[in-house]
Amino acid sequence: MSCDFISLACPGVQNLVPYQPGKPAEELERELGLTDVIKLASNENPMGPSPRVLDAIKQRLSDISLYPDGGGYRLKQALSDKFSVPVEKLTLGNGSNDVIELIGRAYLNVGDEVIYSEFSFVAYSIVAQAVGATAVITPAKDWGHDLDAMLAAISDRTRMIFIANPNNPTGTWVTRAQLSVFLDQVPEHVLVVLDEAYTEYVDQAEFPNGLLLIDTYPNLIVTRTFSKAYGLAGLRVGFAVSNGSVANVLSRVRQPFNVNSLALAAAEAALMDDAYIEQGVALNKQGMALYEKELTAMGLSYIPSVGNFITVDFTVDAQPIYQAMLAEGVIVRPIASYAMPQHLRISIGLQEENERCLNVLNRVMNP
Repeated sequence: MSCDFISLACPGVQNLVPYQPGKPAEELERELGLTDVIKLASNENPMGPSPRVLDAIKQRLSDISLYPDGGGYRLKQALSDKFSVPVEKLTLGNGSNDVIELIGRAYLNVGDEVIYSEFSFVAYSIVAQAVGATAVITPAKDWGHDLDAMLAAISDRTRMIFIANPNNPTGTWVTRAQLSVFLDQVPEHVLVVLDEAYTEYVDQAEFPNGLLLIDTYPNLIVTRTFSKAYGLAGLRVGFAVSNGSVANVLSRVRQPFNVNSLALAAAEAALMDDAYIEQGVALNKQGMALYEKELTAMGLSYIPSVGNFITVDFTVDAQPIYQAMLAEGVIVRPIASYAMPQHLRISIGLQEENERCLNVLNRVMNP
């Protein structure tokens, strides 16, 4: 092949490193011949889908030869009813990652600056680099967002700020008061994308609900997902809430059928199943308490988390620990790509999965 097709790509794309997802259980089974693998790497809902979701999917199977509703009317109406937001403020996506990319494509140009925190979700850097924007990475504070540092980083070239609340992969969070003080000081032409992928798991009185801030701050965009608490990671559904003008702009770059018909039906059903969410949140709380107790007993430090995962600090290169756990059929998440090579992120699973993970970790640390 004589042509260098990489050099033909857009300048921002040429140096991108593809996103590395958590290792699939099937892949590890093939590699090592294992038959009893557990995956605690991707912050998925360990309960599996809601029965109501499965029923909704079955009812729509005969329609998969037809295009889905490009506007997502029924799901948007369900979201509007659930969260008391007007339909015209909603944007649907193929997961919240898709919505984040839409925002970048719609509003970022070459040379614009995008602010996000150290140790925050890797998708922000991918979106910025792909369109030729300049990333401005602010130092973290206690593994979380330093909002004062982010304010200080704003320049006349700043067009967008990403804040994950709770933050992935650290599980840290900013309070309602901190967020409001921050938003009060951001120039109105700078978009603030508040990524609330894990909000359903949070049980903190001072945790903010971004949806309640949309009317106060027209430059705020809140993104959420059905991939975590709602248990629909495999179907890819997310949404954004913003002021109507922003939603109108996002609709201009959104593909008309970016959410498939089964996903639309599943998400609508998932919204109605409050009992499923409550059960998942309770399971997560129980699992988190177990990890905190047992990690402390092992003498391991961790970052306090309000998400459905916990990040452990081993103070040494964590890759050998990760590999040793793989050999015993337990998949967790190395996060060296987040500049955290001494940490592993562990998703909260079912009780038996959590116990097995902790037992394996204890054996690996104490051979």
